[in-house]
Amino acid sequence: MTEHQRRRTQADRDAITVEIGYALVSAAFATAVVVGAVAGPALLFDLPAPVERSLKGAAVVIAPVLFLTRVVTVLVRFRRDAQPSQPGRTNPDS
Repeated sequence: MTEHQRRRTQADRDAITVEIGYALVSAAFATAVVVGAVAGPALLFDLPAPVERSLKGAAVVIAPVLFLTRVVTVLVRFRRDAQPSQPGRTNPDS
């Protein structure tokens, strides 16, 4: 039975769930910080209309890109780190 054909254990499923949660929470936090930094001045200060629209528009474009990028990079890194370092060897002591 290959690695992809074996049934996942409860520990495997728990690890995946935790990693997905971490990816979503860290992406939401990073997005909130960056959007706040970009759009914050437009919301806090009385800026000219074109500058205010530009800052808010930039935040609207940056937010989904940053969120998706963060989620994907965390999950890809988790998947890559979950692979054994040597094919066929799943236990570090073997």
